[in-house]
Amino acid sequence: MDLDFLTARSPVRLLEKGLHGGLGKGNLGLVLAAHGVGKTSFLVGLAVDDLLRGEHVLHVVLDQTVAHTRAHYDTVFEDLVSHAQLEDEAVVHAEADRRRSIRAYPPAAFSAGKLREAVKIEQEAGGRPALVILEGFDGATRDELQDVGSLAQELGVEIWLSASCATEQVQELPESLAASRDLFGVIVALEPDGQSVALRALKDHENPDVAALRVALDPKSLLLVRS
Repeated sequence: MDLDFLTARSPVRLLEKGLHGGLGKGNLGLVLAAHGVGKTSFLVGLAVDDLLRGEHVLHVVLDQTVAHTRAHYDTVFEDLVSHAQLEDEAVVHAEADRRRSIRAYPPAAFSAGKLREAVKIEQEAGGRPALVILEGFDGATRDELQDVGSLAQELGVEIWLSASCATEQVQELPESLAASRDLFGVIVALEPDGQSVALRALKDHENPDVAALRVALDPKSLLLVRS
């Protein structure tokens, strides 16, 4: 299977269709789930899709190490190509790694300013990111999220954040984020559902009718699959 065919048939295309075009440049996205359900795998799946289409990705973690996050990418990539029988697998993997940067910060030392600095470094190195992933920023204030949102608009990038919920069935945003709902263009929930982890849209920009996403996470590989 060639790379163009693989990305064209990616479940991410279905996700984008279900979200009326996806998150979109300049917007904040939020994925919610209970601990261990698959938030990181979902975000890494989005990142790998961008990487395979030639885009650059910056992944920022406040609650994990660079090595742990890198290993997650390797696992997702290996699972993906094992199903797809991708041509020139080693070359494609190396190119994807080259376009991806992972940075880890202590939570207390992180700010939108730090994120701006990180993006600037990537730009100076010739790799302006199209996608930024920010994990472990659950306790962010509204002002901090507004700063991150302003950065997304200024740079024209998609920024996805994650947050943990107390229960597997996501009824509402965590209390710390409830007052900031309007700052997110897209909010999705991951919920265990029998043989898969279902994706449910809680917000799709200003669309009043939230469409069925028609994608899920495989419970074993945690890769995005067609539901």
